[in-house]
Amino acid sequence: MISAVVPAHNEETQITTVIDTMPDFVDRIVIINDRSTDRTSDVVREHSAFGTDRIVLIEHEENQGVGGAIASGYKWSRDNGIDIAVVMAGDAQMNPLDLPDLLDPVVEDRVDYTKGNRLVTGEAFRKIPKIRFYGNAFLSLFTKIASGYWHVADSQTGYTAINKAALAAIDWDSMFKRYGQPNDLLVKLNVEGMRVQDVPVEPVYNVGEKSGINIRKVIFTIGALLVRLFFWRLREKYVIRNFHPLVFFYGFGFLMAALSVLFFLRLVVLWTAQGVVPEITFLIWLFTFSISFNALSFAMWFDYVENKHLNPPMETRDIVRDDV
Repeated sequence: MISAVVPAHNEETQITTVIDTMPDFVDRIVIINDRSTDRTSDVVREHSAFGTDRIVLIEHEENQGVGGAIASGYKWSRDNGIDIAVVMAGDAQMNPLDLPDLLDPVVEDRVDYTKGNRLVTGEAFRKIPKIRFYGNAFLSLFTKIASGYWHVADSQTGYTAINKAALAAIDWDSMFKRYGQPNDLLVKLNVEGMRVQDVPVEPVYNVGEKSGINIRKVIFTIGALLVRLFFWRLREKYVIRNFHPLVFFYGFGFLMAALSVLFFLRLVVLWTAQGVVPEITFLIWLFTFSISFNALSFAMWFDYVENKHLNPPMETRDIVRDDV
C-alpha cells in the first residue's frame, strides 16, 4: 500500500487541488491539519472523497511545524501497514506526474528513500526565487557533509518517498519539527544505513501557494542544526556503532583549523603593529592551515567512500512539460 502524507497549515485554497490531482495508485491520502486558523479541515471534510478509506484527516491540537506534521503522517503510515509513504505538500507545489519516478527506485528495492531534486532540470534557476535558490544551494553543500550522502542536492525539498524498513527504523518523535526536517532525516537515515537517491523533479511555483519561510532566519537555524547533526553522526556512526579512523582526521583537522585561526589573528595584529609581515608567525599559520586542510579533506574522502554504497548517483532524465 502507498500513502501520501500531506502536511497542511492554512491551505484552504490549495488542499482540494492536492486531493483531486492525487494519482489513483495512492491508496491513502493522510492529511495533517497542523492547527490551521482557516477552513483547511472544513474543506477536506466537504470533499466528496471524505468519509471513504482513502482520506485520513489528522488534527494537531498545537502547531508543530511542517516537520512535526510529516512525522505524524509517517507514524500513521508505519502503524497502518503502509509499504511506501510519499510526502506531498498541502500547497500543491509538488507535481503528481513526478511521483512514479520517485516511487520506482523504492518499489524495486534499489533504495530505501528517494527525494526530489529540482536543481538539475534546467528550469530551477528560472522558476525558483533567487534567494531561495542560493539558500538551497548553500544548505545542500553543508547537508552533504553533515549527512554523508555526497550525491544528494536540493536538500530542502520535501517531495520524498520512504519504504517500510526506513519508516520503522527512525524515531519520529525525536524528529526536528520545523523546516530543517529533511536535513535531520537524511542524517538519521545515514546512521541507520539506509540507501538514498535523488530523483529529478519539476520545480513548481506561483500556483497560489503562500510561503511562510523567512529565508535568512531559516538558513542560520538550519545551519546550526547541521553543525549539531554532523558531530552527532560522527559520534553515533563512527565511534559508538562502528569505529572508523576518520574521526582522528576530523579531530586533528579541526584542532589545526582552530590553531590556524589563532595564528592568523596573531599575524594580522603583529603586521598592523610592526608594519612588516612576521615571518615565523606567517610560516606557522601557513603550516597549520595546510595541515588542517589536508586532514579535513582526507576525512571527507573517507566518509565519501564509507557511504558510497548508500547513495547511488541520480539517474538523470529530461523533464519536458508545460509549466504548472
